[in-house]
Amino acid sequence: MPTSSVHSILRNRLYAGEFEWTGRRYVGKHQPPVSPELWEQTQAVLDARHAKKHRRAKHDFAFSGLIACGHCGCSLVGEIKKERYVYYHCTGYKGRCEEPYVREEVLERHFCEMLGRLRFDSEVLDWVREALHASHADEKREHETAIAALQGQQKRLQNRLEAIYIDKLDGRIDADLYDRMSTDWRAEQTRCVREIERHQAANRSYMEEGVQLLELAQNAQRLFQKQEPREKRRLLNFLVSNCTWKGGELAVTFRQPFDLLAQTALAYAKKKAAGDVTDGLPPIWLPGPDSNQRPSG
Repeated sequence: MPTSSVHSILRNRLYAGEFEWTGRRYVGKHQPPVSPELWEQTQAVLDARHAKKHRRAKHDFAFSGLIACGHCGCSLVGEIKKERYVYYHCTGYKGRCEEPYVREEVLERHFCEMLGRLRFDSEVLDWVREALHASHADEKREHETAIAALQGQQKRLQNRLEAIYIDKLDGRIDADLYDRMSTDWRAEQTRCVREIERHQAANRSYMEEGVQLLELAQNAQRLFQKQEPREKRRLLNFLVSNCTWKGGELAVTFRQPFDLLAQTALAYAKKKAAGDVTDGLPPIWLPGPDSNQRPSG
């Protein structure tokens, strides 16, 4: 199997039980082969290695493996000058590159400013919390509906098992048929139990994870400023991807759902600057009551 195919599999959220549709992420109804935690750990490893094979640094630089050169696509690597100053430069893997050296403090300042896009005004934070609660109500109803259907299916299977056992005792069916049918139905019951447990766990964790993401987004800039180089890199790996540096400008892509949180904060800032915040914000990052129907998956 080609290496690119392996990377495509490891990057696919479908294997962690989720999928993306029209720019939004949904939880699928299938049984994921790996946990979301393992999938996120895999992404961190892939991002740290970077598709462009950069030289391993002798020191634990804060942004090693995070940034690609905007001119040639090679990695930026750290280097200590005068035994105290840290500079980053393009590896030049593809040949001589015109991108000049840049101090680590400059990159750190750009990353810090970028993380500031995730900070909310108190009004935005209140609105997002309300949207989260409204979304959780819809999410809860969906899980409760699914659980009720699965419980009904489980009860019907139990009734079948009891009926076929009576048929066996009365001699209307032979033992071989009873064994085959009962084995299939018990396997289906087990599947129903697993699905019920999954829906129950998802219902409990939805609000908890949502609140944790809000807290992380709100405090990301402050946490980044206080962390050691290794922790800075871990935080950035979780929040952003596809970082490039070119001509003194840093370009990044926020990971989901932080990209939508940043859009929400920016949209509110524009409306506030225009003096138009009376009607709130469109539900662009959470599936609320007025959002489009989710596709199945």
